[in-house]
Amino acid sequence: MKIGVFDSGIGGLSVANAIEKALPQAEVIFVTDKANFPYATKSPEQIWQGIIPIFEGLIEQQVDVIVVACNTVSTTLSGHLRDRFPIIPLVALDPMVKPAALETKSGIIAVCATPTTLASQRYADLKQEFASDITVLEPDCSDWSYLIENNQMNEAKIQKDIAPALEAGADVVVLACTHYHWIENEIKELSAGRAQVMQPESTIVEQVKRVLGL
Repeated sequence: MKIGVFDSGIGGLSVANAIEKALPQAEVIFVTDKANFPYATKSPEQIWQGIIPIFEGLIEQQVDVIVVACNTVSTTLSGHLRDRFPIIPLVALDPMVKPAALETKSGIIAVCATPTTLASQRYADLKQEFASDITVLEPDCSDWSYLIENNQMNEAKIQKDIAPALEAGADVVVLACTHYHWIENEIKELSAGRAQVMQPESTIVEQVKRVLGL
């Protein structure tokens, strides 16, 4: 079996690694759109033109499922992708607003995401449906994916951006961009004793298994 994993850059590699670990019998094909990276502030229309050839390439390789390991694409273009490529199952990511809202005790959560994800209708719908009675903080993470991709992120920068949300009482931090998985341990250290950190790799693996009938 072949599993395609797509992301704008290195972020989705953490998802590909998680799938390989859970499904060692599968061939995981990881592809990126580095020519158009970063997506953080690009419009869905700009992103769309770059990803079509990439998805066509995965289908030509006869993958059994494509994991859209990019929250920005998942929240803005997954419906269009399913319409364009109806022959292949897609596993898309949702920012973990629902589980965070269920888990919070303080009634305050922090969602770390790109500006394009935060501006998406899908994200607005998730907040309306699952977090209308809690406070959702959105730290400025607009340059995180670029810094992580270029190995320029550091603990001082993470603390500067995350600390205000923790000080405001957020007790759940959602990582809604796969690039941020690479600094998950640093965020956990900064949040220790105050907030838990959520990211969707285990959920993605379970969804892939369901799609493949495993």
